[in-house]
Amino acid sequence: MFGGGNRIKVDKDLLEKIRKYAALAGYSTPEEFVNHVLEREIAKFEEGSDDEEEIRKRMQGLGYIS
Repeated sequence: MFGGGNRIKVDKDLLEKIRKYAALAGYSTPEEFVNHVLEREIAKFEEGSDDEEEIRKRMQGLGYIS
């Protein structure tokens, strides 16, 4: 999915959604869409002054980690 030898596994159903919404939003590739979404999410963490434990709780609440 990503060039340069970097690989991230994505569930098949999620990949279809990524392709669909990337096209609807006008991104030239699904990779461009994923990069933009991830950059926005990372920026949220960088902007806040939350400590590591608070970030961990938020990520657990979102289902990113268990």
